[in-house]
Amino acid sequence: MTFTDEQLAPVGNVVDADYRHVTKHISPGTPLVLPDTYLKWYHLRGENRVIDSAITEEARTFLTEEVAAGRLPISGELGFVVHHLSGANIHLLLVCTWRDNNEMWETTYVKDTRRDGPFGLMAQTTHRGVICVWEFGAVAHEHQAWTRYLRSSRDAAAKRAYAESLFTGMV
Repeated sequence: MTFTDEQLAPVGNVVDADYRHVTKHISPGTPLVLPDTYLKWYHLRGENRVIDSAITEEARTFLTEEVAAGRLPISGELGFVVHHLSGANIHLLLVCTWRDNNEMWETTYVKDTRRDGPFGLMAQTTHRGVICVWEFGAVAHEHQAWTRYLRSSRDAAAKRAYAESLFTGMV
């Protein structure tokens, strides 16, 4: 199927003229291991940015408390968290778990360090942002790792292989 320039002209014009795309870095952190939940942990940041370890600890404590209180109902699940420092002040926590055999489910939290306050649930709307191009680096790796698990015998060794399969790199 061929599209004409006239058909494409009115769509996809969502990138600002002055936007310059940068490279970011993804690295694995210590997994968040709860009594019956296992979440790999990824740090995502700009090349010249550092995620403050105090914010990471706050994020880990926050998620632990959310799960314990039942506000984040992921008991018994396996998945990953992407802790994304977006710009200088916005921290996003993308909590993703695998459900229903082959589905990735996600809850997103946000914290703006310019304001005094804890992480909060990202507002849900009808049509909303899901993940950005940088976060796709971790998600693409996790897609491949989970697919290998699904095609395996899904025994203890396969589960361990999934847990140990981590991504590091530039995106």
